[in-house]
Amino acid sequence: MGEGFGRYRLNDEALLATVTSASIACGFHAGDPVVMRETVASALTRGVRIGAHAGYPDLVGFGRRDLAVTPSEVEAIVVYQIGALQAVCAAAGARLRYVKPHGSLYNRAARDAATADAIARAVRSVDSSLILLGLARSALIEAADRVGIRSVSEAFVDRAYRSDGSLVPRTEPGAVLTDVGAVADRALRMVETGTVLAADGSVVRVRAESLCVHGDDRDAAAIVRAVRTRMEQAGVSVAPFAQD
Repeated sequence: MGEGFGRYRLNDEALLATVTSASIACGFHAGDPVVMRETVASALTRGVRIGAHAGYPDLVGFGRRDLAVTPSEVEAIVVYQIGALQAVCAAAGARLRYVKPHGSLYNRAARDAATADAIARAVRSVDSSLILLGLARSALIEAADRVGIRSVSEAFVDRAYRSDGSLVPRTEPGAVLTDVGAVADRALRMVETGTVLAADGSVVRVRAESLCVHGDDRDAAAIVRAVRTRMEQAGVSVAPFAQD
């Protein structure tokens, strides 16, 4: 969330009315200081937990291009972005609770141990109480365990999976799911059975401690509402993973 900048804005208010946690852009792949302040203030008012959505320094590519960045540079840019949002939170009387990498940095950290370790070290060096949010069964979750910080595994309700548990790249057809009802059904299956159907029809095990919907998707608000409604109808409690 908070992925607008300058005069460009996304409809974050519609999402903040329904979600329990918001990963807020920190100015590298999207966002700017004004948008960061506005989004933090709105999240605080609604009781939504706040996370730093740290990405590659790539406004033009929205952080979805893989850059030739070394692990040392990854550690530095993640520290920088956490610090920026942490300051915005402090000024608003809010608390930063977690860190989630964005886009291509997230995907790289899911499979590359050196990148994952760099992110985990960055989080620990700023505040070891911060939670690292990452793809279930990925290198990022393992890195958090290695450096001694808490991790939370997430699953993606609006993205297609491969049979190995990774996400289908956005460059491939069908990578982003848009059928609101089908996505809601899929989300409930993830929670109740711990599985998801991959693009090839195979069954993949996932640990869904948190469910992600991408805020820049056209139907994001409708998907979030449908997922939450489906959970509540099934008697599933919806709550933030970062508790007071």
